[in-house]
Formats: sequence, structure tokens, C-alpha cells
Amino acid sequence: MMLIVYHLIACTIGLLLDRLLGDPPNFPHPVRWIGNGISYLTKKLNRGKHRCWKGVVLTVSIVGLTTASVVAISIICYQIHWVLYVAVQSLLIATGLAQKSLKQAAMDVYNPLINGDLQQARVKLSWIVGRDTETLDEHEITRGVVETVSENTSDGVTAPLFYAFLFGATGLWFYKAINTLDSMVGYKNERFQQFGTCSAKLDDIVNFIPSRLTGMLILIGTKNSYPRPFSERFKGWLQDAKKHPSPNSGYLEAATAYQMGIQLGGLNYYEGVASHRAEMGISHMKLQASHIKEATKQMTQATNYFWLLFILLGGVVFYVAKSWC
Repeated sequence: MMLIVYHLIACTIGLLLDRLLGDPPNFPHPVRWIGNGISYLTKKLNRGKHRCWKGVVLTVSIVGLTTASVVAISIICYQIHWVLYVAVQSLLIATGLAQKSLKQAAMDVYNPLINGDLQQARVKLSWIVGRDTETLDEHEITRGVVETVSENTSDGVTAPLFYAFLFGATGLWFYKAINTLDSMVGYKNERFQQFGTCSAKLDDIVNFIPSRLTGMLILIGTKNSYPRPFSERFKGWLQDAKKHPSPNSGYLEAATAYQMGIQLGGLNYYEGVASHRAEMGISHMKLQASHIKEATKQMTQATNYFWLLFILLGGVVFYVAKSWC
């Protein structure tokens, strides 16, 4: 029962630390270690026959080692003292969140964009998206940033918090290992079509609830720039979310589109190859640089409501558990 309380405290401290400090420069971030492990095993395993099963070995190895490491650290700290346990959990949770770094990445594109430096904005955008950015105009640059911030509101903030609330830092890093695997090998191309299948499918599973819950909180709790009845926005959200090639990302991007009164999706190029993404939302206004700042505010609002929901749930669980004791 007390673990729920400890997790709530650790998540709160971790969220505040991430919001204030983010990822300090040259900090030995665990995601880099996970990424190095994935790169090493990928070179060893992603060749020859049975690549799908080799991808399972990769996934089990990375997720298992990451989770076991955090479990061991957590057990040792808990046995020493609960204060040390909460402190270390808070640090591990803060390290696994990306709210400040995501906001900073968005603003790194926004600042040159409003100053008319399209070339610099394109370069900065290329650091956070996979699409070709060399010829994009303000509208398309803004779309790239808004879509990225929207999707990563769940991937980088609320989904890790969801698992941290349930299982502490162990749950968060279990999720981060899967998410990192998907970002590195979960591509549907010739190189990773088979090898990355397990990682991609597992990422779809762990993001199923957080993405939909976050999308709903965006609809309920964030600023609605172009007022429309909630029932209409809710219906459009459910319909448009299913158009996205990802089973989860559409629930974030569609919610953002309907709340801002904009349209997301459209034509992207990846290494010169055209890829059309279904449009989501209704274009009541043309995308412009100001929507980048609005997207970062929406991320903060959604995170706050997500956390308030956890506090309420945690209080209910604690009250019920205490009444049974």
C-alpha cells in the first residue's frame, strides 16, 4: 500500500525535476546506454536467417536487462531506507521524462522560424523528425513540429508517467527500453521489416492505454482554439485517429488538430520517397509558427491533468486499501 504513496511522491518530484532541469548537457543518460546496447546487438543479430526470432532475442535482452537493473537498484535502496528509495526513484523517473527537452526542441525550431530564418528552422526540425526538411515552408515546418510534440506528449511524458505510477522507476524504464527499441529498429523497411517486428508490436501494446487517455485529456482539458461542440470534436477524434498508420499516434495528433482548429497530416518525403498521411482535423486556420508555442502549452496542460488524475486514483486506492487493513 505504501508503495503507491512512494510512487506518487517520486513521480511528483521527478516531474518537477524534469520540468525545471530537463537533461543537463553531457549527462550520462540511460537512454544512451540502452541505445548503445541496441546498436551492438543489432549488428550481431540482424543478418542471415530467422531475423524475426533474432529480433525477439534483442527485445527480451534489452528490456530484461534494463528492467532487472532498475529492480536491483530499487530493492537495495528500499532495504536501506524508504527516503533513499524515494530519492533514487525520483531521479530515475526525472531522467526518463522528456517534457523540458521536447519543449526546448520545439522552441529551437520556433525561434528561427519567427525571425524568418527558414534554413535554420529546417535544420533544427531535421533533428526531431525523420522526414525530409530541406524545402519545407513555414506551414510544413510548423506541421512537423506540432505533430512531433503531439505524439511525444504521450511517448515522452504521459506514458512513462503512467508506468511509473503503476510500478515506479522500474515500470518507467521497462517502457523506455521498449520505446527506444521501437525508435531504433521498429521500421517497416527492408533492413528492419522482420528484425524489428517484436519491438514495434510491443511498443504498440504498451502505448495503447496511455495514448488514448492522453488524447482524451487533450480534448477535455486543453484550450479549444476554435470552439465546436465536444460531441462533434469527440466523434471527429475517434474517426480521424484510426486513419493514422500508427495504432496509437493518431489519437494524439487528431486530438491536437481538433483542439487547435487545424489540420495535420498530408504529404511527407522520406529520403526523396513520397508518403501521404491521411489528414486529421478540420482546417479552420492555416498553420503558422504560433501553433508551435500552442502545442507546447497543450503538452503542459495535458501532463498536468494526467497527473491530477493519477493523484485522484492514488488517493482512492490508498483509501480503499487502508479501509481493508
